Amino acid sequence: MNWLSLDHVQLAIPVGSEDLCRTFYGTILGWREVPKPESLAGRGGVWFCTESFRIHLGVEKDFRPAKKAHPAFLLKNLDILAEKMAAYDVIIEWDNNLEGYKRFYADDVVGNRLEFMQKENG
Repeated sequence: MNWLSLDHVQLAIPVGSEDLCRTFYGTILGWREVPKPESLAGRGGVWFCTESFRIHLGVEKDFRPAKKAHPAFLLKNLDILAEKMAAYDVIIEWDNNLEGYKRFYADDVVGNRLEFMQKENG
């Protein structure tokens, strides 16, 4: 097998929360919304991308936010994101338990746990 890369990560969101997620992922994080294929558009949800990765937010009827499982996003300058999130009253939780990384956790607008990290000295 020749694994190439990770295509996308999917997170669950509650029914009807797409606009809230557009504000969080689009406005606060600055990710670009991408249209879903017509064959999947009727399922709800919303997709985002950056130059490095794609995130699919899929509607789940019996939604429960992921409090332990989470994606981790690597940034060049974590402090810029922390300042922007604070300006939008997003609560962040700094964690220094992973050697070689500066990082924090935050919940998205529907309660899913997200990790944001920066390599130290790199």
